[in-house]
Amino acid sequence: MSTPTKVIGQRTETASLSVFERYLTIWVALCIVIGVLLGQAFPHSVKTIGGLEIAKVNLPVGLLIWVMIIPMLLKIDFAAWHQVKGHARGFGVTLFINWAVKPFSMALLGWLFIRHWFAPYLPAAQLDSYVAGLILLAAAPCTAMVFVWSRLTGGDPYFTLSQVAINDLIMIFAFAPLVALLLGVSSIVVPWATLLTSVVLYIVVPVIIAQLWRKALLRRGQAAFDATMHSIQPWSISALLLTLILLFAFQGDAIVEQPLVIALLAIPILIQVFFNSALAYWLNRVVGEKHSIAGPSALIGASNFFELAVAAAISLFGFKSGAALATVVGVLIEVPAMLLVVGIVNRSRGWYEAGH
Repeated sequence: MSTPTKVIGQRTETASLSVFERYLTIWVALCIVIGVLLGQAFPHSVKTIGGLEIAKVNLPVGLLIWVMIIPMLLKIDFAAWHQVKGHARGFGVTLFINWAVKPFSMALLGWLFIRHWFAPYLPAAQLDSYVAGLILLAAAPCTAMVFVWSRLTGGDPYFTLSQVAINDLIMIFAFAPLVALLLGVSSIVVPWATLLTSVVLYIVVPVIIAQLWRKALLRRGQAAFDATMHSIQPWSISALLLTLILLFAFQGDAIVEQPLVIALLAIPILIQVFFNSALAYWLNRVVGEKHSIAGPSALIGASNFFELAVAAAISLFGFKSGAALATVVGVLIEVPAMLLVVGIVNRSRGWYEAGH
């Protein structure tokens, strides 16, 4: 990976990835194995942890996501919010990908792969349900983990937070009509409690915590702020790996019981991730946005708000449905796929900036 840039207050400095971050793919693979093994070895304990939720939002995972994103949110100085005004083109690209391309491209991929090419290898009664799950996944842009991906590419934290907030606002109004259109049904049961709880849990509360902490640190001086930022830098990746262990422990049964179905469902999801991220990245280059904007734009356009998708699939089709399983596959491949995108964005920085 190339060396990303990070913003602290009004200063820009270069931050090389640590050895731990540089080999993150290896740690992710180990966490996947550990998570599945823990889920099989301690099913009752894992089920108990999985049951600690509010409106289908798991509280232990929510707390870990706070630890993931608060270090990045600490960098944000709301007095410098004017920094995002010059990136309207980046906002436009991301919104275009998230709402005009991503759900429709996934509907097309689902129709091609699930209803046609893979149909002989999948349970016939679940084909429509699988496609529905893929559409639900694509109609919900990422809310929390994109902060981690943005940091790993040296993404602009102001742009990342602003774009996530805009997507959350749009989701409140557009999620149900868009899913209804693509599924061809007249009424969609939107898990409003899950949607609103997630927005509060993943955006509102950590922003408040981070800003209060930031002000307290800066009252002690810039040196105290910089020292704290350096000491908490490993938090994000460590929390990400612990989250991964929990998620794979929760879904270990699905992996063990239906490996072929999961592998087949993963293919259109992976194609969608790489197609949308590449398109967003290229469009940002075409319109002349900086690399620190193009990185998070591509990552936001490729990743999914899987908590909302899983909750909606369970509400509409049931816990044991093909739709629920399809959204779970989104959970399973999210981190490995996004790490690949992060690596591509970092390694292609020279090519990107040569186009300016």
